[in-house]
Order: sequence, then C-alpha cells, then structure tokens
Amino acid sequence: MKIQIVPMEHRHLSQVAALEELCFSRPWSEALLARELEREATEYRVAKSEEDIVLGYAGFYSVLDEGCITNVAVRPEARRQGIGASLMEALTAAAQERKLAFLTLEVRAGNKEAIGLYQSCGFQLAGRRKHYYEQPTEDALLMTLAFSYGDTEA
Repeated sequence: MKIQIVPMEHRHLSQVAALEELCFSRPWSEALLARELEREATEYRVAKSEEDIVLGYAGFYSVLDEGCITNVAVRPEARRQGIGASLMEALTAAAQERKLAFLTLEVRAGNKEAIGLYQSCGFQLAGRRKHYYEQPTEDALLMTLAFSYGDTEA
C-alpha cells in the first residue's frame, strides 16, 4: 500500500473525526480538531492513500521546548503496515525542526502494540499515571524521547 504523510488540513477533518470515533473511547470532535489545527503550537500529520483516504493521523503540541504527542491513530484494517511508524517519524522530524528538547506521550498500559511502536521509535518509559484513562479505567505509561543537538551554548 502506497501512503503519503502530509500536514493535516481542514479538508481532512471529517475523516480524522471518523477515525477518532473508530479508535478511541473518548474521541475528539471535528470542532475540537479544527481548533487544534489553528493553534500555532501544534503539528498534525495525516497518512493518506492514493485515493485521498485518511488511514491514520498523529499530532503534538509544544510549550517552549517541550512537546506532547496528543493522539496517534491508524485505521484498524491499515495497522501493521508501517503507517504508525511513518507518522511518528514525521512528528519526530517536526519536533526537531522546532528544536524541542523532548517529546512525551501517554499510552494505555495494556496497549502492547502501541508501546512496541513507541519503543521502536526511541521512546523510553518515564513513569506511570494511575487510573489515567476511562472507559475502561486503566493506567497510562508516560514515555519520552529526548533530542540532542550538541553544544549550542555560547
């Protein structure tokens, strides 16, 4: 399957909102996604097919030199084809372009596939948030990827 990773645009919002409904117990609405897209502190990417179908999306927001990945989602029928890894690679590149010190994310403790993906992208376990998720209640693992830019001090 040939995919293309592109910046998320307003024309993608209805498909991304549908993907949210499919993947998360507490999905973001199309209106919330639209507001996120307008913020300067955010970066969102979509993985789309040649037919312009959104197969996945991911994004982060930044505050000063810290980045927090908000959501990573891939259509169930498109999983295990490298789409998640490609989205994470695009986010990592965007974070480095912004000269962020690190990226963090939370993941359900029981989501072994996602944890494996994040570990393969260099993220390391940094902590646990008890009862972070609802529907069902579950702990979150906090994972972090630190960036090194060499000695940049004068």
